[in-house]
Amino acid sequence: MSTIIREEQFDGQVIRLILNAPKANVLDREMMAEMQFELENISKDVKIIQFVGSGDHFSFGASVPEHTKENAPEMLRQFHGLFKTMINLSVTTMALVSGQCLGGGMELAIFCNFLFLDESARMGQPEINLGVFAPPASLILPMKVGQTKSDDLLLTGKSMKANEVMASGLGTELFENHQSMIEGANTWIEQYILPKSASSLRITNRVARSLFNNTLLENLDNLAKIYTNELMETHDANEGINSFLDKRKPEWKNN
Repeated sequence: MSTIIREEQFDGQVIRLILNAPKANVLDREMMAEMQFELENISKDVKIIQFVGSGDHFSFGASVPEHTKENAPEMLRQFHGLFKTMINLSVTTMALVSGQCLGGGMELAIFCNFLFLDESARMGQPEINLGVFAPPASLILPMKVGQTKSDDLLLTGKSMKANEVMASGLGTELFENHQSMIEGANTWIEQYILPKSASSLRITNRVARSLFNNTLLENLDNLAKIYTNELMETHDANEGINSFLDKRKPEWKNN
């Protein structure tokens, strides 16, 4: 079974990539490879790429087993590669979020130009609870919501309800349920995106996001090094991941 389903909408002007591994839609090695393939095969006529989760949830995040010390370097290379590819594409992006949208799932969603939510959405960066951190979110959140709110999310690991996401400035539109969100997004795209030139959208997106894109491109590799060379050399980072996998409470040594 494919973990990414590709749908073409509006005569191929809209590409919808469905994360298809319910219920959690975990961004594991297989799903990221399939997403990378789809992103590398986006035509010049595409005006917007949508990301949506299959089932009740957007995504619980990246695979925790792939966060272990021996797997983390490859996981980060693959995951960060998705962001670099989307930056190079410069095609506008939209996340459609229902249910849980956590960790790497939230990072994918908040990278997008537009974030549509329904009332069931819950978004958070819980990595700190496992003794680790979220590299893309550590760069994206300060630019999108400011340092104070970014610190609140990244250092506490708390989740936001849909109305809190909207109040933070991350959300574009909020809907009652998943179906009304999909329908509302289609109407919004018909009004604001389809009348535009695909090439002009790409160029404008690249220019409008100059600071945003450069911040990610200049810093993601360095944060990956901190993650693998510093964080994963500590007892607590490994204890956090292993305790989660063992389904037990972590025993921190504070080093």
